[in-house]
Amino acid sequence: MAAVSSSDSDGCGAESNEANSKWLDAHYDPMANIHTFSACLALADLHGDGEYKLVVGDLGPGGQQPRLKVLKGPLVMTESPLPALPAAATTFFMEQHEPRTPTLALASGPCVYVYKNLRPYFKFSLPQLPPNPLEQDLWNQAKEDQIDPLTLKEMLESIRETAEEPLSVQSLSFLQLELSEMEAFVNQHKSKSIKRQTVITTMTTLKKNLADEDAVSCLVLGTENKELLVLDPEAFTILAKMSLPSVPVFLEVSGQFDVEFRLAAACRNGNIYILRRDSKHPKYCIELSAQPVGLVRVHKILVVGSTQDSLHGFTHKGKKLWTVQMPAAILTMNLLEQHSRGLQAVMAGLANGEVHIYRDKALLNVIRTPDAVTSLCFGRYGREDNTLIMTTRGGALIIKILKRTAVFVEGGSELGPPPAQAMKLNVPRKTRLYVDQTLREREAGTAMHRAFQTDLYLLRLRAARTYLQALESSLSPVSATAREPLKLHAMVQGLGPTFKLTLHLQNTSTARPILGLLICFLYNEAFYALPRAFFKVPLLVPGLSYPLETFVESLSNKGISDIIKVLVLREGQSAPLLSAHVNMPGSEGLVAT
Repeated sequence: MAAVSSSDSDGCGAESNEANSKWLDAHYDPMANIHTFSACLALADLHGDGEYKLVVGDLGPGGQQPRLKVLKGPLVMTESPLPALPAAATTFFMEQHEPRTPTLALASGPCVYVYKNLRPYFKFSLPQLPPNPLEQDLWNQAKEDQIDPLTLKEMLESIRETAEEPLSVQSLSFLQLELSEMEAFVNQHKSKSIKRQTVITTMTTLKKNLADEDAVSCLVLGTENKELLVLDPEAFTILAKMSLPSVPVFLEVSGQFDVEFRLAAACRNGNIYILRRDSKHPKYCIELSAQPVGLVRVHKILVVGSTQDSLHGFTHKGKKLWTVQMPAAILTMNLLEQHSRGLQAVMAGLANGEVHIYRDKALLNVIRTPDAVTSLCFGRYGREDNTLIMTTRGGALIIKILKRTAVFVEGGSELGPPPAQAMKLNVPRKTRLYVDQTLREREAGTAMHRAFQTDLYLLRLRAARTYLQALESSLSPVSATAREPLKLHAMVQGLGPTFKLTLHLQNTSTARPILGLLICFLYNEAFYALPRAFFKVPLLVPGLSYPLETFVESLSNKGISDIIKVLVLREGQSAPLLSAHVNMPGSEGLVAT
């Protein structure tokens, strides 16, 4: 079934028809019934005949009946059931023997199923984890009929809520049973040993010792128990084990295992951890403001999609380079690599039915589809080098081929640097005065530096003396002594000629009250009149701010304003504890009259 299913536009957002479109609509099947995501798609020449096939780890409708499908062109060539939901699918070379045909690896549950020539070759199972000692003790008591099934259920639920380690599959299955089914389940399984098995969450490949496209590669697995495992490509033994603070969900690797490699893992706690060779724990951490929905490495830049509908570019050391806001939520991401033109870009499938292609933060192309795209894969398919394969939320299959004459051009000046940035500046020629000044600075550089240092030291000395003088004369509104921890704040209200002056005095100590304080006002009696220029302060309880109010009468009929000094004194001492200068506003009432 072939039909025109989607359209594309350039970075400026203008609609384009089939004549100037960059893509050819090769195939569209709305009834393909493929439900998967980008990690479960892989393209490879599985038989060595030059015909590249599409490997799909199909979740099945509603997550039921997972299957492994291999497509040749628009048709399903082989199909086989899977014991559990697939987590990732990839192809790699595991040996140097001829003929060089890639091997298919499919991660599902706790196992990696390896296929050669589409036939089962090997099954790698994750090592079992030690069970919870409390859980083991409960099942031992049940085996000896020391506790009944109801008590066993209550104790297992308590362990599940408090213990950091998850329960075994046997205990979790037991907790889901009805009361009438528990006794039969206990009798059937009480003699069996408890096995706690983790599962694979993500998988990718890492070159062993060469960077060639057909070089031998190792499998890198991310597990539910917060570990990364590197497997030997031939014996499928664990070559390296690394620990993470959280469960990995996306992986990106670069380099070779035997030489030097760098591994980036996006985890469920919203962070991206960078690990290097011979490191058991992360070397760098990139903290995101939202959960990651995709991770793609473009050259030396890590491009991360987040649930805040945005793409972020980071270096491998965690420095953020750029951010691009998306028009809708990001559902899936993958890499677009055009070898003939040396192009690497990021494809992002959005919830509004669009696929945006970005190189750094520049929008290159927009593809519109009838439904939201949930998985993307770009590469050689059949005998076409540049093929884009998409599956939608409704299970449709869309295949598009990039035209050989297509050239991606950065569009939209608001997304990239302005054109003026590429223009050369008209730098004036060096004048004779500039040259003479440069020579003088070169010859007298030592003396000029000494003069600068002398002035700097004098400035620091003057600032220190002024600060010391302010502390000694209590010119600060905050007390500098630990014996009298006070803070003073003044506020003036009113238009004039009568103003309301409110002083907020606070005892900043933690437990000691303060008693015996006085408030004194210093002002020009020709300008202002106060009913009380001197009064006592009540007991100050720690932590409370006490408002002390008084009225100020402006006597000048010319609108002249002055400063009123507020002093906080201790009885029997002449030096103030702290002070504040209140800049009084001009009296608008007198000016108006």
